[in-house]
Amino acid sequence: MQEIKNYDRAANKFYDTLDIKSLPINSWDLYATFFDKICQSINDVFVLKNLAKSNLWSYREDFNEELLQKEHVVVVTDAELRIVYATQNIRLMNGYRPEEILGKKPKMFQGIKTCKETSRNIGIAIKNREPFEAVVLNYRKDGSTYNCWIKGEPILNKSGEVVNFIAYEKEVA
Repeated sequence: MQEIKNYDRAANKFYDTLDIKSLPINSWDLYATFFDKICQSINDVFVLKNLAKSNLWSYREDFNEELLQKEHVVVVTDAELRIVYATQNIRLMNGYRPEEILGKKPKMFQGIKTCKETSRNIGIAIKNREPFEAVVLNYRKDGSTYNCWIKGEPILNKSGEVVNFIAYEKEVA
């Protein structure tokens, strides 16, 4: 019963953001899959905003745009690079459920074919607390590889201390 209430809340939030208030009944099976994905993204936006608030981020980003329009995967780590949150759509990209990767480091997605120089450059940017952007050969849960575009940056709290890192990711050709 609680799942239905959560679903209804997510649906209401979603429909409040739309100009169109109707459902395509003829293609409900296709729409339901899309709608489920939207609901998950809306929940992810809510969690990310709460994470930002609880950690006093001075960082401002439009999570709605990143998740709903750009369909980016979002991964948040603590200052020691342990994953504290990943959006639900990460599973579509690499096969891992968010709860499987909590507490682990993003290097878990890299392997033997991952470019050492690219990894080193990302490591230097992180060490220097600088933003970075790169395409990395990552590994899915099943062992297959994919090119992952990553845009990462440190997140400071209102006191100017690094409290988290955030990465926006998407599989690219």
